[in-house]
Amino acid sequence: MTPAVAAANRTGARRLPVALVFGLALGASVPAAAQSPAPAPSAAVPATASGMAGTDVLKGTWVRPDGGYMIVIKSIAANGQLDASYFNPKPLPFAKAQASREGMTLRAFFELQAGGYAGSTYELTYDPSSDRLKGIYFQAVVKQKFDVYFVRK
Repeated sequence: MTPAVAAANRTGARRLPVALVFGLALGASVPAAAQSPAPAPSAAVPATASGMAGTDVLKGTWVRPDGGYMIVIKSIAANGQLDASYFNPKPLPFAKAQASREGMTLRAFFELQAGGYAGSTYELTYDPSSDRLKGIYFQAVVKQKFDVYFVRK
């Protein structure tokens, strides 16, 4: 009997199946699924009856690195309406700025109607692993869509 098995027996730990002990003794590997811990629960918070819980992560100044365009989100109402502005480089108001949650996914939608951007939109998703807003910019004047992302300033 190996010292580890003897120690487990003395402490009252459950015995490993013979095939597993034999496989480990011969250097066989345990499948990755058996070795990896259970996934941690998601940090995202679902929407509640009182409003858009967990949306405060959207607050702040977001910069689009490919042009310096900025979105500033000052506050988020319980219904998901965003108090936000767009800068290119001068400030432009959003005609619509709204946060929403689809399952565990946090989304932000922005529509511009001023400064030559009439009907242009951003449809963005918050990526918690990179702390970025990623998505599609629709430039209404030229009727083209562009993949974009914003980083926190």
